Amino acid sequence: MVLQKVDLLKNEIPFEEESVVFSEDVKIGLVLVDIINGFCTVGAGNLAPREPNSQISEMINESARLATIFCDKEWPIMAFLDSHHPDKLEHPYPPHCITGTDESNLVPALQWLEREPNVTIRRKDCYDGYLGSMEEDGSNVFVDWVKTNQIKTLLVVGICTDICVLDFVCSTLSARNRGFLSPLEDVVVYSRGCATFDFPVSVARNTKDDIAHPQELMHHVGLYMAKGRGAKIAREVSFGAPEKP
Repeated sequence: MVLQKVDLLKNEIPFEEESVVFSEDVKIGLVLVDIINGFCTVGAGNLAPREPNSQISEMINESARLATIFCDKEWPIMAFLDSHHPDKLEHPYPPHCITGTDESNLVPALQWLEREPNVTIRRKDCYDGYLGSMEEDGSNVFVDWVKTNQIKTLLVVGICTDICVLDFVCSTLSARNRGFLSPLEDVVVYSRGCATFDFPVSVARNTKDDIAHPQELMHHVGLYMAKGRGAKIAREVSFGAPEKP
């Protein structure tokens, strides 16, 4: 019954997913959003899954696969890691991913990225990686990364589809539209490389101050909203030979 309701809602707000082939002569950057223990590893914290989750597992596997391709090609990668000071929490969520804890570290399948020279790691203390890249002097680590690497296309994966991924994508597209991210042209969100958390209605009803968050529906909503802001949504991604002159 629950799945039938989700399917009905998806039919009311459909969107088109693309099969995206990236040409190797176009500068591409991979962005990994919060693929950390505190959101992905079973039992790792207040916002971690309580049991194995297939959507999160697929997201990790696909992200690791893409990261391997990008490292083999020495293409730029930026990894955002949620990392909060104990006195600066995010209402309404409970304490999570506290700076210096293993919750705020990459999942085991991606920890090797810390040793790769083409990888930039940015610890952020807010949902939005774009805002979380701001420095005290007014510079922005993410903006500088795009400009330094002359990135024209961003490929975005991570968690949560409808929260941190969506917030980052929306800010990035707004900045692109204002001309702050030249030469960036396209933002591609890979649906199988994204995931969100599951908090069923049946559980939320018995939990004070919490609201329901059905995983499949909110994943769909996050992708739908990103599409509405101007992102391309990819059901599959591949890499082709350079375009012929």
